[in-house]
Amino acid sequence: MIGEIIAIGDELTSGRIVNTTSGFAARHIFAAGHEIYAMHTIGDTPSLIGEALKRAIRRVDFVLVTGGLGSTTDDLTNEAVADALGRPPTLYPDILEKIRRHLGAEAPSPNNYEKMAWLPQGAEILNNHARMAGYMLCHESVPIFFLPGIPAQMKELLVDQVLPRLAGWSSNNRNHIQQRVYKTFGVSENVINSRLVELEQINNVHVGYYPVDCEVHVSLTVLEQDDRAAKEKFAMADQTITEAIGASTYGTDQETLAEVVGKLLCKSQKRLAVAESCTGGLLGEKITAVAGSSDWFDGGVIAYSNQLKEILLHVDRSLLVNYGAVSEQVAMAMAARLADRIKTDIAVSVTGIAGPDGGSREKPVGTVYIGLLHNNKVSARLHHFEGNRMRIREMTASTALDTVRRALLAGN
Repeated sequence: MIGEIIAIGDELTSGRIVNTTSGFAARHIFAAGHEIYAMHTIGDTPSLIGEALKRAIRRVDFVLVTGGLGSTTDDLTNEAVADALGRPPTLYPDILEKIRRHLGAEAPSPNNYEKMAWLPQGAEILNNHARMAGYMLCHESVPIFFLPGIPAQMKELLVDQVLPRLAGWSSNNRNHIQQRVYKTFGVSENVINSRLVELEQINNVHVGYYPVDCEVHVSLTVLEQDDRAAKEKFAMADQTITEAIGASTYGTDQETLAEVVGKLLCKSQKRLAVAESCTGGLLGEKITAVAGSSDWFDGGVIAYSNQLKEILLHVDRSLLVNYGAVSEQVAMAMAARLADRIKTDIAVSVTGIAGPDGGSREKPVGTVYIGLLHNNKVSARLHHFEGNRMRIREMTASTALDTVRRALLAGN
């Protein structure tokens, strides 16, 4: 099915709040086998809300609307929908009773909250047991889902209510969709594009390229009227992409680079430790964001100063004096000493100049060394990253993870 996302709120159009809900919805809707035709962000203006909604209904199979369902005077989605679709506001007694029971006698302005019980005629509550707004309308055979703009509430209803309902709707759709997202690291968008340009010429095969932070994600969508034809064409395209991108593809769909590294470590029954300098804990944060990382991650040391490199990692002072903290020798020593101290299987280290100051002619901003201790062998590699301080730190942390990934795949 093909859908459209409409995010509503002056706080979004003014930039006071970043619209994260639309991105979350698009990723999960895509992963569920649907396509997004368009995404819009509009202010709390009833005429604009109604115009956007009526336009979307005419061209897609479903619509997702977020925001504007609250109790304040600028929450106008329900009123705008009722007017635009000719569905008079209707009181839902169960919702009203729930609101009154929740607010109690101490509510400062109960009438403001009670407006949330007036919904467009024909609205179906998504979750009668939840303390949050959210409903569905089926208008001209098109399901329209209205979710709160509060990210946590919106995500809960999307996953628990919207996606299952869409799955039931799409079973009656004659189009069969096969989709996958390939996540790559260490290869540019243009290079990937040049390798897949012939695949784009095949009918009903759609390939997209999306830079995401330090990575490039490639989306593959195959749309056919016959299920078997869709699966066969998808298998062919999948093989083409896999062979064309090769080892630069670290995972698919919702997998993260750290998650993939963790799976490889578990498979090889090895554990990882990190020694960080210029990343200041970012590498460890990426790792520990993975649930269950304690199964394969021992921990890390943030040795930002030379003094801590000596005290915590036992890096020889002579190396720091003769070669500098940002050097192949120190990167190797950081990884080797850490592995020796805690008896871990693999240790990766990072030391570099993230900027904007601190660079020199010999070692400009973006100079980074990544050290690796694996299979009792220690090595280091020089990298030159570009961008601002955050970009360089992100590239360093991700490259360190990719270094571990490639070492595990190679087995050496």
